[in-house]
Amino acid sequence: MKKLLLASAAMLAVGIATASAADIQRRAAMPAKAPVYVAPFYNWTDFYVGINGGGGWAHSDFSAPLTTGTFSPSGGIAGGTVGYNWQMNQIVFGVEGDIDWSNIRGSVACPGGICETRNNWLGTARGRLGYAFDRVMPYVTGGAAFGDIKTNTPFGSSSSTKAGWTVGGGVEAAIAGPWTAKAEYLYVDLGNGGSVLGSNASFHSHILRAGLNYRF
Repeated sequence: MKKLLLASAAMLAVGIATASAADIQRRAAMPAKAPVYVAPFYNWTDFYVGINGGGGWAHSDFSAPLTTGTFSPSGGIAGGTVGYNWQMNQIVFGVEGDIDWSNIRGSVACPGGICETRNNWLGTARGRLGYAFDRVMPYVTGGAAFGDIKTNTPFGSSSSTKAGWTVGGGVEAAIAGPWTAKAEYLYVDLGNGGSVLGSNASFHSHILRAGLNYRF
């Protein structure tokens, strides 16, 4: 009887050990659950180049003696952009420059015939301040503007390169890989053009354009 009890206890112990080993093997064989992937936040720090294009709507008038009322030259613009961004937390500081071909032009009746104002090229050198919502960044911008003001009158013409100022804002978004796209508004004041018969023409424009940038 004693031997029977000892044998039964031994068999029970072996069974328990076997079941425990099998359970351990089953647990070891279960695949580990993969960690949840969290995409890194987009970083705007980098050098970039790009293209831009859009349109401009200006206000111009001639002073005495060829006095005119205010008229509205308009036309398309297109050109290239270069810049650099530095990101600190969500704040993005940047510098940007561009040079555009311009066909902003318009004319109005004046004493002796027709007076015309036109802008053939426009460039800016600006600072930018943005706030990054991951891959989307609204920003404000401002700085110097450069361009030509050409005036044609019945009594002669004048063409001069002017320096002025610009201010505006926009929004830029990362779209794929190193590519970003932006929409931007700028107010540009180039002051007054050259004189013809003592008259000069003012030139103030509103620029609305889109751009595509490539980050390095």
